[in-house]
Amino acid sequence: MQRLEHKVASGVAWSFSEKLLSMVVQMVVSIIVARQLAPADFGVMAIMTFFTSVALAIVDSGFSQTLIRKADPTDEDYRSVLGFNVVVSVVLYVLFVAAAYPLAELYSAPVIRDIAPVLFLVLPINSLCVVQTVMFTREFRFALLSKIVFVASLVSGVVAVVMAVAGCGIWSLVAQRLLMMGIKAVAFWSIRRWHTTARFSFAALRAMAPFSLRLLTTDLIASIYNNVAQLFIGKMHSTGVLGYYSQAQKLKDLPVTSTVQAVQGVTYPALSKLEGDDAKFSAGYLRILQLLSFVLFPVMLGLVAIAPDMFMLLLGEKWMPTVPYFEILALSGMAYPLAVVSYNILKVRSDGRVIVRLEVVKRVIMTAVLCYTIPRGVESVAWGMTAMAFVEFFINTVAALRYLSIGAVRLLATLLPQLALAVVMFGALYLLEPYAASLSLGLRLVAEIVAGVIVYAAGAFIFRLRALRELQSLLRGYIAK
Repeated sequence: MQRLEHKVASGVAWSFSEKLLSMVVQMVVSIIVARQLAPADFGVMAIMTFFTSVALAIVDSGFSQTLIRKADPTDEDYRSVLGFNVVVSVVLYVLFVAAAYPLAELYSAPVIRDIAPVLFLVLPINSLCVVQTVMFTREFRFALLSKIVFVASLVSGVVAVVMAVAGCGIWSLVAQRLLMMGIKAVAFWSIRRWHTTARFSFAALRAMAPFSLRLLTTDLIASIYNNVAQLFIGKMHSTGVLGYYSQAQKLKDLPVTSTVQAVQGVTYPALSKLEGDDAKFSAGYLRILQLLSFVLFPVMLGLVAIAPDMFMLLLGEKWMPTVPYFEILALSGMAYPLAVVSYNILKVRSDGRVIVRLEVVKRVIMTAVLCYTIPRGVESVAWGMTAMAFVEFFINTVAALRYLSIGAVRLLATLLPQLALAVVMFGALYLLEPYAASLSLGLRLVAEIVAGVIVYAAGAFIFRLRALRELQSLLRGYIAK
């Protein structure tokens, strides 16, 4: 068991390090590229992101998670999933490229016709990465995965910056996405030259299908609903307004997605292995929530507090309309990662039926939220998305508690200390604002960040938050190894 805990700690450390470095790279790239491109370019890419995210969910069809969960997948299982991924990705590529023509007319954006045949190549390229990623994940080779992802992020980011500065416009964003996926595929197959005599088997797919298709249903619904508001914003307003909204969402997602992927990628296979030990399984769940909330609560509230100064300094006057959307959406970053962890509990311990039922409930609520907010403007949509993140956390967590040996009181006791301290930090930054107003923009931003870190760290030390001790223990153990 200690060996597994070491693998989890090491995996989280490596994965989080990679995500942190990749986040820094992506943030620098986003700032430079955003200064060169028009908001409408990002609006068009937001529309295309809706379709690529839906297509990627279909290509995977939940088989990757089923392979991770399966006790001992065979070469036939891997070969069958790989064949399925490739065939489906090619079919979707053809369909989506054809759909680009009416889509360009709908949004009065002819550039969609030009970029679609290139951008949608991410589908067949991604299909070559799914099985390889599963193999590395099952082997807990997170250090290797982290290095590959970081190199891909760095190289694709540098190319995007060079192209943007050279005046390539939206093509710099297309090249970044394509290169990111292409480098990962080449690296995976160069490192693991996987050969097998196993044949494609419909029987193997049928055996995995019940659980996989349930995950596909939930992932597909989530992909659609997480991005569908952008389609309406782009049509009812303009691709420029959509660009402001999507940029706010993208910058909000940098710390949130990086943290979630780092923890989720490691903890899902680890929790799968602990599934038979209820006490350790439940304790592991609480520990993950504790560490996530300790990091993300102050980060997201801190970003809300410094958003105006941060956007003005880094992106300039052109992007200031993004600030109100960012301040609202950043609040969702406090709830969404916790919802994902609870969702992992359901993936490990349920048979998948409850996941589908919950997804239907959440999307019914989401439909009502979208119908109410979309006609009322973009800011209303942002509030709706934030509210929905907290609703999703509540629903997922209530369902997850049925499969755990802990109650709601213990769960709240785990989260409330971090939340209370983060709110105190936010209040301190609000009170500091009048005194820092006379400073230059750069100095004011630095002062706000330093003050926030000091208040939060001092509070965690004074009140001896258990999350701080857990984080220190995790870091000490990793450094010692």
